[in-house]
Amino acid sequence: MTHRTIAGLVALPLVLALVLVAWLVPLPYTIYSPGPTVNVLGSYRGSPIVSVQGHKAYRDGGELRMTTVSETTRDADLGLWTLLAAWVDKDDAIYPHSVAYPEADQTEKQDKQEGAVQMSTAQQDAVAAALEKLGYDVDRVAIAQVDKGAPASGKVKAGDLLLSVDGTRVTTPEEAVAAVQKVTPGDPVRLGLKRGGKTRTATVTTGTKKGKAYVGVALGSSYDFPFKVSIGINPAIGGPSAGLMMALSVYDTLTPGSLTGGAHVAGTGTIDADGDVGAIGGIQQKIPGAMHDGARLFLVPAANCQDVEGADHGDMRLVKVSTFNGALKAVETWAEDHDASLPTCGSGT
Repeated sequence: MTHRTIAGLVALPLVLALVLVAWLVPLPYTIYSPGPTVNVLGSYRGSPIVSVQGHKAYRDGGELRMTTVSETTRDADLGLWTLLAAWVDKDDAIYPHSVAYPEADQTEKQDKQEGAVQMSTAQQDAVAAALEKLGYDVDRVAIAQVDKGAPASGKVKAGDLLLSVDGTRVTTPEEAVAAVQKVTPGDPVRLGLKRGGKTRTATVTTGTKKGKAYVGVALGSSYDFPFKVSIGINPAIGGPSAGLMMALSVYDTLTPGSLTGGAHVAGTGTIDADGDVGAIGGIQQKIPGAMHDGARLFLVPAANCQDVEGADHGDMRLVKVSTFNGALKAVETWAEDHDASLPTCGSGT
């Protein structure tokens, strides 16, 4: 027996052991894959996803699809071969576990709860953006807490909506604080409030804090819509990234005619009540998911444009949007002419 043969026989168990370790030992990575898309103009469990009470709803066809990412869970044990299979799949992506789940001490249950809160907030922001585009006033500033013994104590209650300060409408907590601080400390300030659906005025004599007027309340964001709009999506889907597509779907439902001209449009992006569209994660996986589900146009947040290069989109157009108005105009323009010139990302012309 030659020395080479002996060396091979000695090394074989070591190689087999290494292969076994590579197969069995989990590695600290997470896999992102294209997830299902959801037509927000469609139904969930037999009911319209966008439901309306107190206003006519228009169901005129077409699809507006929100997109998702299938992500291995925080506690998933991923071996080398699983990760290699994802690495060779052009639609999958591998990220360090610490990047996908930066909150190291959080549990899977907490991940789901956080995602549910983000989705609920995104739904309210989407309704607010759509209604404001339609010309409705949407009240946004809520009294979250009244400090004990503060100037506002006994005159303002937690849960009140703050509409105005000295007759000037306020739409954000920051505007409300700035308006109060314009008052000379010790002078009265009139707060326009809504409580239980009824408006009222509370006059509060301001106090002094750090040389500026204050009334002693903590403010938060809330909404009081002129009629009820609900978005009923599968509760297993969480996060804020469907905001833009939900806002477009609410707008389409509240206006006659098909926004998409009966065609299929998909996209992603957060949205706030002012209609600003924000960046999201996993767009490389959302684009092929939308293409495979038949979308012909995909709305990309402007801040994600640098992330779409190389994404598998076929002949689906990738359109750059930064605001709700811009997204609305892009869809309307494309619905009239699929070859119309539109702001694009990468090669998605």
